[in-house]
Amino acid sequence: MKITSAEFVKSAFNRSHWVNDGRPEIAFLGRSNVGKSSLINSLLARRGLARTSNTPGRTQSINFFLINDGFYFADLPGYGYAKVSKTMRADWGKMAEEYLAKRDELALCIQLVDARHEPSKLDLQLNEWLEHYEKPHVVVATKSDKLSRTDLQRSLNVIKRTFAGVDVIAYSSQTAAGRDEVWSRILEAVGHRA
Repeated sequence: MKITSAEFVKSAFNRSHWVNDGRPEIAFLGRSNVGKSSLINSLLARRGLARTSNTPGRTQSINFFLINDGFYFADLPGYGYAKVSKTMRADWGKMAEEYLAKRDELALCIQLVDARHEPSKLDLQLNEWLEHYEKPHVVVATKSDKLSRTDLQRSLNVIKRTFAGVDVIAYSSQTAAGRDEVWSRILEAVGHRA
């Protein structure tokens, strides 16, 4: 995929702030510290466009990025970070659920899970939301370069069993392994919406 332009457009803290021009959107969802910003930067071959942080739970808004003037990446707040207040965690859940339930422009959801760990209850809950709202989605297992080939295969088998019927793609933001496969899914999704 040739990226001719990629720009941060806005941070939305509630529905009235969402972008509103009808272009298709690709949503990135996952636990805090799962590597959403790193994945976005890797897909776009841009350093620092999506801001990474060593502090989980930093993203508290939906961040919209316009790609090739044709579609958006929507980076949703991470979930499950214990050091933020219960009220803030609940607000994030409401924001994400409202977006998933009511966003007509949503063409594909990319759910990130850490390849090094078994999916959590919150990962399962998000997958159930996606199924409930009948949203097209794929699971991307990040940080795949941190595992040996054997351990990665074992982990992918667990993830595939956990999310039965959902495509799972191993990805490394360090090596870009899996990049073409993720882009293939994105382009298929936005092509169907064009």
